[in-house]
Amino acid sequence: MSREKAYLQMLESTATIQWNIAMILEAKAVEAEKVKQWAQHHIHARAFESHEEQLKESISIHEVIVEMVEGLTKLENGLYSNLKAVLGSGEDDGGGEGFGDVSGDGFSFGEDSK
Repeated sequence: MSREKAYLQMLESTATIQWNIAMILEAKAVEAEKVKQWAQHHIHARAFESHEEQLKESISIHEVIVEMVEGLTKLENGLYSNLKAVLGSGEDDGGGEGFGDVSGDGFSFGEDSK
């Protein structure tokens, strides 16, 4: 398999993964709406004996959401590394293999903010 075909296969796989991530996020949005409705009706001062218990319940819900976002961020960072390898690969051999001006400095991917 040529290098170009391998890179194209990587890009196709990445696109498939991104589509699956979009489906996951869509399902999570539906789930989050249900959790929001539940929380609005069940997490209020009358449902708990103390404010501390109410706060603990709210924090536990928040922690689950943060863990999900962190997991997706790690996944996206891995995909970014793969794309960077593919798109940045044209620099070594004169900037080509079908990617034209996209390789090199064509995209920043937020590197300037790090």
